Amino acid sequence: MRKWICVPMMTFFLLTACGGSEEMDVRAAYREMTGCTMEAVVSCQQGESIWEAELRCDYVPEGESTVEVLAPETIQGVRAKLDLETWILEYEDACLNAGPVGPRELSPAACLPRLMSALRDGWLLEENKENWGETPCHRLTVDQTGSDGGKILSTLWLREEDGYPVRGEIAVDGEIILTAEFTEFSFHDIIQK
Repeated sequence: MRKWICVPMMTFFLLTACGGSEEMDVRAAYREMTGCTMEAVVSCQQGESIWEAELRCDYVPEGESTVEVLAPETIQGVRAKLDLETWILEYEDACLNAGPVGPRELSPAACLPRLMSALRDGWLLEENKENWGETPCHRLTVDQTGSDGGKILSTLWLREEDGYPVRGEIAVDGEIILTAEFTEFSFHDIIQK
């Protein structure tokens, strides 16, 4: 009789230790989406000062994503096109290939697509419920460290109400280098299986 009782208990412990089904539900919409559109204030530390810009991103998994600067006015309208290997900066009719996006050389322009990619494909390290300000959220930390080193962790706060992102952080080797405060978010579509 003890062996029969032990099997259900082991199953229970394995399911709860692996995050259970709640983690799958929180990330499922991101794995199944055809894309999303978002706006966020992205910031990073540059020496003693903080660089900040309001960005709009049209994210397409496994395709080309576009990031456009909405503010500040001095760089408003600058666009970056990013895919898995390259990114191109555009302004009006001018275009500049900016080369490969290395995992340790993260540009603020790559912040929003990188956070969405982390939600879809990152290795889950932590998951809990935590308020961001007054907003109840699911807090997830995922690892997207590449084969060429440099520990890259993304932490996202997803609103409990609808799973939309509220805040994101990208840390390299334990140091937060990029943050995003989301102001708008919508899915393009969810892939029907």
